[in-house]
Amino acid sequence: MGDRILITGATGFIGSALSHGLLEAGYPVRGAVSASSKIPPTATPESANFDWVVLHDRSPEREINEALQGVQIVVHLAARVHVMVDQATDPLQEFRRVNVDWTERLAARAASQGIRRFVYLSSVKVNGEQTVIPFTEQDSPKPQDPYGVSKWEAEQALDRVSTRTEMETVVVRAPLVYGPGVRGNFLQLLNILRRGIPLPLASIRNQRSLVYLGNLVDALARCIHNPRAAGQTYFVCDGEDLPTPELVRRLAAAMNTRVCLWPCPTGLLYWMGQVAGKRGMIDRLVGSLQVNSSKIRTELDWHPPFTVDAGLLETAAWFRAGTTNLATVS
Repeated sequence: MGDRILITGATGFIGSALSHGLLEAGYPVRGAVSASSKIPPTATPESANFDWVVLHDRSPEREINEALQGVQIVVHLAARVHVMVDQATDPLQEFRRVNVDWTERLAARAASQGIRRFVYLSSVKVNGEQTVIPFTEQDSPKPQDPYGVSKWEAEQALDRVSTRTEMETVVVRAPLVYGPGVRGNFLQLLNILRRGIPLPLASIRNQRSLVYLGNLVDALARCIHNPRAAGQTYFVCDGEDLPTPELVRRLAAAMNTRVCLWPCPTGLLYWMGQVAGKRGMIDRLVGSLQVNSSKIRTELDWHPPFTVDAGLLETAAWFRAGTTNLATVS
C-alpha cells in the first residue's frame, strides 16, 4: 500500500470518489487539477497522505515532472467529456488535443520517469452506441462520434507507449456511471422525477448496462494493484442490466416518489427527438447498450460490492440532500 498514486481529474465526479476510496485503503494519493483555482476547500481530503498538484494538457515539462515525482502509479481520468451540444468549430480536433495528445504525452513522460503502471478510464463508446448482444473486449472498436473516436485513439496511443517502454497500461471501459455527484442526463432524470413529470417510456423494450460510482472505484482500485491487469482492457458494469422503464421505476422508488409512465410507439419517440434536435438522447433512452464484464470478474476476481438498487438509493439520497439544501437557502 506504499505506492503513491497520481489521479488526474481528482476533483471530478469520479476522481473525488476514487481519491477518497484509495486514501481509505491506505494509498498515498496526489490529486491533479487544471489550475490551483480549481481546488475547492471542500474537495481537500483531510489526510497527511494527500497533496495537490496543477497538471493539465498545456503543462510545461517542468510541471509534469514535478507532478510525477515520487509517483509509482498514474490513474488518468481527466478528459474532454462527451457533450450534447458541442460549440467547438472542430469537435474532433478538440477531443484529440485533450484526450489523445495529452494522454500520450503524459504517458510517455510517466514512462520516462519510471512510473510502473498507467490506468486509463475509457468508455463503452469506443465500441459503439448500441448493441444486439453485449460488447466484449474482443469486439472490434467502432466509435461513432468524436468523443468515442478520441477515446479509442487514446487507447492506441497508450499501447504505443507501453510497447516501447516497460510501463504497464490498463484500460477500463465504462458505460453510464451514476452515483452521488452525477451530472448530465442522469441528473436531468432525477429532476424530472422530483417534479412528477409523466414520461412516455412505458413501451421501451431495451437493455442498458450501468456502473455505480462505488463499483467503478472498486474496479479501478483492483486494476491499480493486481499484477494480472497489466496490459489488459476491461469492461465494468453493475452486473444487472435494466430496461429504461425499469430503471426509471427503481430510481423513483429510491427517491420515494411516484412516476407515471405512459406508452408511446418508439417510432414516434424517434420522430419527436428528431424534431426537437434530441435524437441522441432518444437513442440512449430507446436503444440497448450492454457490456459483458466477465473478463475482469474472472481474471481479477472482481465482483461489484454494490447492487444496482443500493447505488440508486445512494444517488437518490445525495440528490434529496442537495435539493433540500437549495430549498433551505432560497
